[in-house]
Amino acid sequence: MASPVAVTEIQPQAQAQAQARPAPQAALSPGEIRAIVYGLMTAMLLAALDQTIVATAMPTIGLDLGDAANLPWIVTAYLLASTAVTPLYGKLSDIHGRRVMLLIAIATFVVGSLACALAPTMVALALARGLQGVGGGGLIALAQTILADIMSPKERARYQVVIAGVFVTASVAGPLLGGLFAQHLHWSLIFWINLPIGVLAFALTNANLKRLPRHERRHRLDYPGAALMVAGSVTLLLALSWGGVRYPWDSAPVLALLAGAAVLGGGFAARLATAAEPLIPTEVLKDRVVYSATLAACFAMGTFIGLTIYVPIFLEGVIGLSASESGVALVPLMIGTVTGATLSGRSMLHFRHYKRVPLAMMCVSLACCATIAWQGRALPFWLMEVLFALLSMGIGTILPLSTISIQNAVETHQLGIATAAMNFFRSLGGALIVAAFGTIVLGGAAGGAGGGAHDVESLIRGADPAQLALTFRHVFMAACLGLLGAFTFLALMEERPLRERTSPRMAAETPEASA
Repeated sequence: MASPVAVTEIQPQAQAQAQARPAPQAALSPGEIRAIVYGLMTAMLLAALDQTIVATAMPTIGLDLGDAANLPWIVTAYLLASTAVTPLYGKLSDIHGRRVMLLIAIATFVVGSLACALAPTMVALALARGLQGVGGGGLIALAQTILADIMSPKERARYQVVIAGVFVTASVAGPLLGGLFAQHLHWSLIFWINLPIGVLAFALTNANLKRLPRHERRHRLDYPGAALMVAGSVTLLLALSWGGVRYPWDSAPVLALLAGAAVLGGGFAARLATAAEPLIPTEVLKDRVVYSATLAACFAMGTFIGLTIYVPIFLEGVIGLSASESGVALVPLMIGTVTGATLSGRSMLHFRHYKRVPLAMMCVSLACCATIAWQGRALPFWLMEVLFALLSMGIGTILPLSTISIQNAVETHQLGIATAAMNFFRSLGGALIVAAFGTIVLGGAAGGAGGGAHDVESLIRGADPAQLALTFRHVFMAACLGLLGAFTFLALMEERPLRERTSPRMAAETPEASA
């Protein structure tokens, strides 16, 4: 029980804060909401496009800079930085407001893109990509949080078509633009293109978010916890990126990184349990909806990323397609995910039991993945494409449902950290599953080729197609396990009724008045 002295100290503070708080602002009009959504979608396009446009230009970049050996750092540096800072953006947005943190993320991303375009060496490009990742880590998580600020969970489902359209555009336009710029113009254009998009996103969000509701509370950033979280996640991701590729899994560098990640992760967990105000509130992590939805999204997204990375190898090494043909054949897998996300989002508008559609579609995904694992290259190509599309549709149904369910479950002042934590753990889970897929592929191909190489391309060139087909049977069986994990945690998630209105605690407060 609190002492009388503590109570008398708290009451004047609470009264002063209540008197200083301005009157609630008028609700946003539909036109203002649409303007905010389009600004956020432009910001999300920056991050989504960057994930797809770089891959097709990487060989040209390696040749032009004369350092193909360090080429993987273009991807690794961005991944490390963007994943590590995501929870920090969420917590800081709960402290300082969404608008200022989103503008910082956009500005950092644009500056990093400029540094990438001007980089004279691979080392400079990798460092610039890390800076770009520091900005990119906040774009998607903050955009999702701001959508939760201005809309109820049910209202958010209406905009799934718009959100899905961003990722469709990035999935289709990114590889095409990357190849076009690298082959016919110059690879630096894949970074220069971010500047006009970033300036547009900054202008739209800066203007539209000035009327964004503010409901943050007085928070303190747990600096020791943040340092442990960043160091632990970077160490783990570095081990997963190097293991089986740059170094064998049982090598000293990888084992040391894994041990360091375990120690840092344990320290972070201890800090969460003991800090007065931990980086991620324990009541958020213990919420049944939060941890179930996060784990479902981890398994679903990890399986999807692993398939997008290794299915092209299956199509080239087992089916016999060329690199360009495998890129086209991957389109159903990408489009199916976006279609499933749109279907799931729209169904949440009409069904009280909104888990039923995703659970049914996940059963379809499991059946399709098991069929591909069982039949493999014996399937007609058209049927395989249909199976890939249906497989990814089930995965897509989980993604919006997990985000909306988590935001529906937490307190309003915890929206930022809850959304960012989901994205953070989803990225770490995805990295673990991708590493597992890579271990299966590299181990199987190396066994078939009898070589000691540790990169995919050299192994695929020397692998026997029959042995590779057997290897990918194991890959698709592992994908089935990932889908089963997503299905299980989705089934265990509590199905709480979706709020049809934003929380009454979301009394709007202008940034100027707050300042």
